[in-house]
Amino acid sequence: MGYDTASSSPKVASSMLDIAQIPVLRDNYLYLVRDPTTETVAAIDPAVFDDTMRALDQRGWHLTHILNTHHHADHTGANLELKKATGCQIVGPRADAHRIPGIDVLVGDEDEVTLGGCVSKVFDVPGHTSGHICYWFADSNALFCGDTIFSIGCGRLFEGTPKQMWHSLKRLRSLPDDTLVFCAHEYTAANIAFAMTLEPEHPPLLQRAAEVKVLRAQNLPTVPSTIAKEKNANPFLRADDPRLQSAIDMAGAQPVEVFAEIRRRKDIF
Repeated sequence: MGYDTASSSPKVASSMLDIAQIPVLRDNYLYLVRDPTTETVAAIDPAVFDDTMRALDQRGWHLTHILNTHHHADHTGANLELKKATGCQIVGPRADAHRIPGIDVLVGDEDEVTLGGCVSKVFDVPGHTSGHICYWFADSNALFCGDTIFSIGCGRLFEGTPKQMWHSLKRLRSLPDDTLVFCAHEYTAANIAFAMTLEPEHPPLLQRAAEVKVLRAQNLPTVPSTIAKEKNANPFLRADDPRLQSAIDMAGAQPVEVFAEIRRRKDIF
């Protein structure tokens, strides 16, 4: 059992799911997850039909499910074609059911999604969109967070409020430190460039920057990250950290106000 990518990076151990990370479009990742006991397979946020089918065929996997985190086309674009080709069942956010193509199963906060013998807990995490959800497979230490968390970043607030997003990030931040954070985009290098404008001497950020530089020089993905790495280096998860607050001249401010200011700065960066 393990984790692989289309660019042949080393495998990361996983206690349950087999996880394949597939780069698509310009900077998206879709994920194929498989329970090896039952050979149940889900595509998480499949954007492109041909790339998804090619990745499945290369592994000899048959698609049984789609798990969508939110409605954006670069996460749901292949839903209907995949459903037609494979007969798969589409699972997505109850709060956004009207915007998820082909949805069959509606889920929301604290629901469970069973994939063969693997169980995911669903979290409502509004902010990037109003109906965004994440899937946490605790036994595999795997969080599929869509566009809520990026490594050293978070999603733009297209539909939600700073208060909603800060609450969502705090909730995910509370997961075990060794949780693998499977982000949906390769944004890490750009996010680090922004974060360095806030805290250019923050040791965990400098360590992550060095790590990412090596990975990108080899054309390897910078995700998954971990909850521990993001708690230590991601400014969007640290709006309640006095060190960060002082660095941006907001010492003692309410964390949601600090988060909103960081998000504002990133939006114009």
